[in-house]
Amino acid sequence: MTTDHGHPAVRMYIAGEWCEGGSGRTAPIVNPATEEAIGDVPLAIIADLDRALEAADRGFRVWRGTSIAERSRILHTAADLLTERAAEVGRIMTREQGKPLAEATGEARRVADTLRWHIEDARRAYGRIIPSAPGAVLSVRREPVGPVAAFVPWNFPAGGPMRKISSALTAGCSIVIKASEETPATAAALVACFADAGLPAGVLNLVFGEPAEVSARLIASPITRLVAFTGSVPVGKLLAAAAGEVMKPTLMELGGHAPVIVCEDADPATAARRAARAKFVNAGQVCTSPSRFLVHESLVEDFTAEFVKAAESVVVGDGLAPGTTMGPLANERRLVAMQRLTTDATERGAKVLTGGERLDRAGYFFAPTVLTDVPADAALLHEEPFGPLAPIVPFTELDEALRIANELPYGLAAYGFTRSAATAERLAAELEAGILSINHCGGSVHEAPSGGVKESGHGREGGPEALDSYLVTKRVSHLLAP
Repeated sequence: MTTDHGHPAVRMYIAGEWCEGGSGRTAPIVNPATEEAIGDVPLAIIADLDRALEAADRGFRVWRGTSIAERSRILHTAADLLTERAAEVGRIMTREQGKPLAEATGEARRVADTLRWHIEDARRAYGRIIPSAPGAVLSVRREPVGPVAAFVPWNFPAGGPMRKISSALTAGCSIVIKASEETPATAAALVACFADAGLPAGVLNLVFGEPAEVSARLIASPITRLVAFTGSVPVGKLLAAAAGEVMKPTLMELGGHAPVIVCEDADPATAARRAARAKFVNAGQVCTSPSRFLVHESLVEDFTAEFVKAAESVVVGDGLAPGTTMGPLANERRLVAMQRLTTDATERGAKVLTGGERLDRAGYFFAPTVLTDVPADAALLHEEPFGPLAPIVPFTELDEALRIANELPYGLAAYGFTRSAATAERLAAELEAGILSINHCGGSVHEAPSGGVKESGHGREGGPEALDSYLVTKRVSHLLAP
């Protein structure tokens, strides 16, 4: 079923059934490229949330008792369905989030592979036998933690939900996931793949609603055993505090303000092109997006010229239009934030070399922006921009660059460019971040862990470490009967 605008009609998924909210409350879904409402998302009431929790409780008992072979069969089928539907899912994603169609379709295909990787990794969630004494067996076992409450934002409408769903389901947990009300049809299309693959009712439940109301109910419930969240630092702190009150473990992937250090021996043109390419992916709306460019003073002129050239070559437009390489920001809030950060920087003496303003057309479009002479007290150097703003700051000594890079409370991602193995190892040792890339600005991959330090969160997603939060470790000491 689709709306009058051709967008899928959105429903919640609770206890194996697609349903409306109990009150009939809805919120509009807006296409950020046109500012037009293209559908409505149902908002849950407390009774809906309780129904989802009870379903997850029942679903967990079924799913944890399902053999790993049968779990794998169902989940591989879901991954295959998502691969088959990737083009359709990508188009849905572009209409409600804005990113170019090629990026959106690629995201859908990529998260199908994320699920496949976790399926196989879960087969190796081994325990161990510990040498003990004659007549005794001392073992360590790993078991699913239980029903999970997960909360994800809008910037990766398929990737965000799948990172939580894949880890939970492959570990043997059930899950209630609150996806973003701004990108609900993508999440529903993702969940439909699991439903159509034959996932037992209640194992996966999808809800939407008022964020504070939903989080309060799901976190406080005794059914919930783990809280998993991706989003901003302030909201993460609130959810972690709520979970702490009832001693729930949390997995927190929070915001960042990723520094890029371009060392004296780097190739400035290559560094600029690679950094700019990463900066404008998803219009800069990426937690790991490079966002502070610290460039050695001997290279800053060449780096800046190449970066501006790359920024001006970005084709900004509707993500469904051929040739578009950067879509709109996801909502008007991001436009306001971009203008505020740019104005603050320029009022303090910064220079805008390109961009710096909203594009004069319908849609939430903001030009790729490069700034220099940005003073240390500018908000742009302290607040996560989450948009297409690139401040370039020169440095003289590497010690200075490392100090600037590490002085913020964030610690999610960092990047460095150097031709020296010794310098690369120093960056690896001294940059305070959970994710570090040298000579490129690559994003997360499903075979390796991602996550932050300091206020950027705790726990890891991706790699074998992804299962750690979703499993509990049980020690069993068994004295054999005489």
